[in-house]
Amino acid sequence: MDSTEINARLAGQIRIGDHLVNRLGFGAMRITGRGIWGLPSDPETAKNVLRRAVSLGVNFIDTADSYGPEVSEQLIAEALFPYRGIVIATKGGQLRRGPGIWEPDCSPKHLRAACEGSLKRLKVDTIDVYQLHRVDPKVPFEESFSALLDLQKEGKIRHIGLSNIEPEHFMSALNRGSFVSVQNNYNLFNREHEDVLRLCEQHRITFIPYFPIGAGGIGEHVAGIMTDIEHRIHASPYKIALAWLLDHSSNILPIPGTGSLAHLEENIGSTDIVLEEEEVELLDKLATNVT
Repeated sequence: MDSTEINARLAGQIRIGDHLVNRLGFGAMRITGRGIWGLPSDPETAKNVLRRAVSLGVNFIDTADSYGPEVSEQLIAEALFPYRGIVIATKGGQLRRGPGIWEPDCSPKHLRAACEGSLKRLKVDTIDVYQLHRVDPKVPFEESFSALLDLQKEGKIRHIGLSNIEPEHFMSALNRGSFVSVQNNYNLFNREHEDVLRLCEQHRITFIPYFPIGAGGIGEHVAGIMTDIEHRIHASPYKIALAWLLDHSSNILPIPGTGSLAHLEENIGSTDIVLEEEEVELLDKLATNVT
């Protein structure tokens, strides 16, 4: 495979349900205030980040009703509605009690109310991709998934996605209905959910890694040990980590998020990076040596 073919693959597209989206999305968690709570210090900058992401070719935006709460969805609507050619994915099933305080509620009653709220804030009649935010230990997973199937039958959800799941949840959902995506914590130095990724590959379901650059912590892991790669391709550890994800599996749709225009530009630049085979092997080995 020559460099032209590799570049086409990295900057190419991926299917999520019946939507065809560009290979790098945008995670809208960090356009909120500190602790993912309240408004950002400069809402206009946050909206400009969203608009700039779209102008750079991003056409998949991921959010959740719990980001703010409600703030991220509201800013997305203010900045991007009507969503011409843009796929909006949101989530329900997570309550917020304060900065950094997350509490699951995946009861059918709450999921219905959460979905209705997202529909209003996003100003749509149908949500492109609606994701179960996590598994609620107080509610059988099958009940939560069935609630989303009901909302889908009513036309309020086009496609169902799952988040923070284990293989047993994947298989349970597969036996009950269709879903198009799984969103789990996954990056160069966190491969805990490799088994879920492989299931997604097997069943042609898009895998969306959140914290694709380790919530900004990749630099702490790789200080000094990626020097040769950084120098050769003139890229930061963050761009290299995103390029590794794109190379690692054609089923992966990374969604790096930021409230900074400069960081957004840097993240998008990862699609231009071509990693040589020996560099991929080195990165794989580095990951196994970092705890």
